Amino acid sequence: MTKKYIIRLTSDEQRYLKDFIKKGKTNAYRIRHANILLAVSANGGNMSDQEAAKIFSCHRRTVENIRQRFVEQGFDAALERKPQKFPSRDRLLDGDGEAQLIALSCSQAPKGYTNWTLRLLADKLVELEIVNSISHETVRQTLNTNELKPHLRRCWVIPPNKNAEFVANMEDVLDVYKRPYDPKHPVICMDEQPIQLTKETREKIPAKPGQPERFDYEYERNGTAAIFMFTEPLAGKRIVNARKQRTAIDWAEEVKEHVDNEYSTAEKITLVCDNLNTHKAASFYKAFEPEEARRILNRLEIHYTPKHGSWLNMAEIELSVMTRQCLKQRIPDFDLLMQQVKAWNEKRNKEQSRGSLQTIMQE
Repeated sequence: MTKKYIIRLTSDEQRYLKDFIKKGKTNAYRIRHANILLAVSANGGNMSDQEAAKIFSCHRRTVENIRQRFVEQGFDAALERKPQKFPSRDRLLDGDGEAQLIALSCSQAPKGYTNWTLRLLADKLVELEIVNSISHETVRQTLNTNELKPHLRRCWVIPPNKNAEFVANMEDVLDVYKRPYDPKHPVICMDEQPIQLTKETREKIPAKPGQPERFDYEYERNGTAAIFMFTEPLAGKRIVNARKQRTAIDWAEEVKEHVDNEYSTAEKITLVCDNLNTHKAASFYKAFEPEEARRILNRLEIHYTPKHGSWLNMAEIELSVMTRQCLKQRIPDFDLLMQQVKAWNEKRNKEQSRGSLQTIMQE
């Protein structure tokens, strides 16, 4: 085929293109166009369009277009892409329409549906005569621009509105967190979490390139256990233990362990915990003789997070981290559970991770 547009590069142009390709500090398509120009130049590679298209993995028409732009528009135009000629379109949703879409997506879904879907929203916009017609893809792009995802829901602990007891307990705990670090008067947060022990019913298939690990959706329940988390945020320290149950006596014994061993030299231990019915002074009297119970309580200063405000407890944050990093797996028995949580605890303490307390205090 006779070439309609003949390219002849000057020595300066050839030198420029070679340096341009060598540096490689531009878009890949521009480097490809530079290579094509050198390849098809009559005083260069003198390749046919078909040969150049094959070597540079593009369509023959792309090579023809580069020739044409070089001859008709010049050197710089040949390095760029061909301008796209799309008809201009007005926005389907103006500012007011976009605001109505946002309000609609944040409202209650129609009866029979848990959440708004893109198609439901598109149909509703037409029904309300906000637009004559609109695609669900346009709705998606608009919501994405405004960082809205109406198809998602999240379970959350929502504090009560205008509740004096909540505010009183919240401010009490926040005042405790403002105390400076004092090894003689440590501030300790504690929380506990039940866990279900589960066995695999079928052998897992190991991961391999291009394929994640696979496990069967069925499992065998093998009892329950409870994890007790004690953390001292300002020291970057946490102590995790597991028990086969989470009674008042278990809680009292866990606290006594810290009073008599981990913090035996402390004059007074400030303990922050939630209002679980076992987290009471009476639990020590259930577990020990009255004299012993009183001795332990005299070493403690207990502060409770407000109801529906357990997120103020630093130990809950540590439990959340441990759940994601350590417990998101099937653990078949209590012994393996102990091994896993102890290994996580040791590494976490070695890293001296301090959770979110410093961030909260700064804010």
